[in-house]
Amino acid sequence: MRVNATLCRTLILVSCCLLLLPVACKRRTQPVARGPAPPPDRTATAPADFAAPTIELSAAPTTLRRGEQANLTWRAANADRVVIDGGVGNVALEGSVAVTPLESATYTATASGRGGEARASARITVVRDERAAEIDETDVQALRRAIEEGLVRPVFFAYDRYDLSTEARATLEENSRWFRRYPNARIVIEGHCDERGTEEYNLALGDRRAQAAREYLVQLGVEARRIETISYGEERPFVMGGNEAAWAQNRRAHFVVQ
Repeated sequence: MRVNATLCRTLILVSCCLLLLPVACKRRTQPVARGPAPPPDRTATAPADFAAPTIELSAAPTTLRRGEQANLTWRAANADRVVIDGGVGNVALEGSVAVTPLESATYTATASGRGGEARASARITVVRDERAAEIDETDVQALRRAIEEGLVRPVFFAYDRYDLSTEARATLEENSRWFRRYPNARIVIEGHCDERGTEEYNLALGDRRAQAAREYLVQLGVEARRIETISYGEERPFVMGGNEAAWAQNRRAHFVVQ
């Protein structure tokens, strides 16, 4: 009887387990469904367009005699840089500068910025000075001959410099004696550079070299009204070549008689 009772309890226990098995299977954790990924952030906007530069340039007076000065005046907007050709070079966004053209010339100002470039031009007309006929031709011819014979010598400069060396000052002191000997001859100092650097930069550098020579000659007693300057930058090399020997000859202040 005990065996039968034990068997009965075992059968009942097995039956209960079989009944509970489907319920346990149904309670298995189901995977959680994930929603769709959020759309990309489209709030960022493209950078705004940069405004185009503008530039105004004027000359006063627009007509003058050789040796007289005119003022260039300009104003730029929306620009990072302004360059004026003709030996003026890099300038502020607005301002004024005096120029002394030896012949009729058109000055062009270029304004550059993130929005592009803009240009403006001003024309200065140089008319013949009838008083030039009054110059004593004897002095002109004599001083021109002294230059041709090498008695009046050019002044040379170091690379990217316009200050006068000891040797340059000695040369100018000797030249000044010839200039004072022939007081009726007008002198033109040409500023020159080697081929390295931009055209605008070299025009400005050539002008500084010519001005440095002029200022020292005036200190030595040569009348300022007799001396004019002009910059040719790299446009008129004296020696052709792409080495230091040629470049050294082209970095100069050169003297001619007007």
